[in-house]
Amino acid sequence: MASRRRLAKSAQERYRADVATYVAAGGEETIQRVITAIHGLQRRLNHWYDRQLVDLGVTQGEWTVLSQLARAEEGTSMTPSQLAEAANIAPSSMTHRLDRMTERGLVSRTTDPANRTRVLVSLTTAGWDLFSESVKGSDIVESDILSALSAAERGELAGLLERVIADLDEHVEP
Repeated sequence: MASRRRLAKSAQERYRADVATYVAAGGEETIQRVITAIHGLQRRLNHWYDRQLVDLGVTQGEWTVLSQLARAEEGTSMTPSQLAEAANIAPSSMTHRLDRMTERGLVSRTTDPANRTRVLVSLTTAGWDLFSESVKGSDIVESDILSALSAAERGELAGLLERVIADLDEHVEP
């Protein structure tokens, strides 16, 4: 427990030093505190997510496909081109990824009945189960990360971040 406090304190010291550096370079302090905290949190979460995906035997690219298909409107399939665009990769790379995922039983590919030249990709039950397992595992870590906040504080933080995202959507073109 004492070593955990030392690590947390040194992380806090690094955070404060980073903010001070950005402020000394001309950044506005409250902005730098928020953005530096968000970056630090994202870095730590990404590190944990990467380890979790290795434990589940899934690459980051495969996770992107699982996530896109799981979040698609129920009963909706996606084309390999749509998945490639979402993953920001070449369509040929997506084809190879989908080959591996199909072999593992995570996704299925069918011919579009409305356009026989088009392939539709869907999440299988095994794919959904893997996605669900990952989300449940992540939820445990994410709950631990937010445990210092009360339910009301988590709701307030979520609301504030949602306002920032909504404002980005209005002012920034994709």
